[in-house]
Amino acid sequence: MLQVPFIRENKDLVINRLAVRNLDATTMIEEVINLDEERRALQTKLDTVLAESNAISKEIGILFKSGQAEKANALKAKTADFKDESKELNDKLTSTAEALNQLLYKIPNIPHASVPKGNNEADNEEVYSEGDIPKLHDDALPHWELAKKYDIIDFELGTKITGAGFPVYKGKGAKLQRALIAYFLDKNTAAGYEEVQVPHLVNEASAFATGQLPDKDGQMYHATNVSPSLFLIPTGEVPATNIYRNDLLDEKDLPKCLTTYTPCFRVEAGSYGAHVRGLNRLHQFDKVEILRVEHPDNSYKALDGMVDHVKSILNELNLPFRILRLCGGDTGFTSALTYDFEVFSTAQDRWLEISSVSNFETFQANRLKLRFKNSEGKNELAHTLNGSSLALPRVLAGILENYQTPDGIKIPEVLVPYIGFEYIN
Repeated sequence: MLQVPFIRENKDLVINRLAVRNLDATTMIEEVINLDEERRALQTKLDTVLAESNAISKEIGILFKSGQAEKANALKAKTADFKDESKELNDKLTSTAEALNQLLYKIPNIPHASVPKGNNEADNEEVYSEGDIPKLHDDALPHWELAKKYDIIDFELGTKITGAGFPVYKGKGAKLQRALIAYFLDKNTAAGYEEVQVPHLVNEASAFATGQLPDKDGQMYHATNVSPSLFLIPTGEVPATNIYRNDLLDEKDLPKCLTTYTPCFRVEAGSYGAHVRGLNRLHQFDKVEILRVEHPDNSYKALDGMVDHVKSILNELNLPFRILRLCGGDTGFTSALTYDFEVFSTAQDRWLEISSVSNFETFQANRLKLRFKNSEGKNELAHTLNGSSLALPRVLAGILENYQTPDGIKIPEVLVPYIGFEYIN
């Protein structure tokens, strides 16, 4: 959530940067400023009324002590009027503050200056690529056909048990899935990220704090038969970041670096067609996350470090990949700057997104009330960052397709110690 003082002091900058998202925020920003002015005026008036009421109350006490009961009782009528007025002002203040917050919840983060203007993924900028696209044999298959051929992922069985988008991993497919999770976590912990296991359901406050609500309300599974209701997590970022909700950290304790493995649940409404076949888009999938809480002065250096870390994993897996800087129209609601990693699916002849690495600056921290005490002893909002390291379905699809041979699917060398065999055949 954007900070009101920042909006007031940088009105034109905020409007211009949000235009990079193809959003004309002029009316919303002006309304924020107007509501804030109304809130401040009400607060000033309420403070004045309360001060006058307190002064009269003290005067009444003095009059009673000095034996001037008649004068004291005469002033009591005034305190009743002040009480009614203060209640009315307090109700108006609460209503105005709530209206202001509800409006702020609808305004996305302002993009970083490096984010290009654009409408959708077609306007994203490729900033890096690595790896040679392998030449497959003539009978090469897409991963959903390979999964059926080697009986390692059963999409139909998942449909029987739950519905489309909930695959069942079997035999060597399940072992490969488990090996990838262990490998990702080991890489992350070796890089200094502390592993945590977190709940797979979160409350409404947690979903608001990291920006899933109200922006992605329709994309989350909602458990309403409990009170309060809970949401299945769309990513491990949500519970892991909320570890620090309402915290006041010390500057010397930054950065905070966490990694977590979780299943993720997404409704993915309206996702149909050949581009979502197999593992390309699921309602339930596994993901390993990394996240950081950083000093604002260090957050973009940390973002570069996270990008390099994900690069190192893909290098070891020997998968061809590219990195995109997302344009304004494709940047997520909470992000100031996002880099997407895509692996090339040779059998499908297209790029598949496997990771997003983002800097949210103070946007999440403001919602989280996540602050640190700086060197001057003042409380300051931290910066939060998050990255997939990595999302399993499309990494698995890339391995199955790019490593297929006439004799079976070769296991990437770095995974062999985790999985205990070299081929799926």
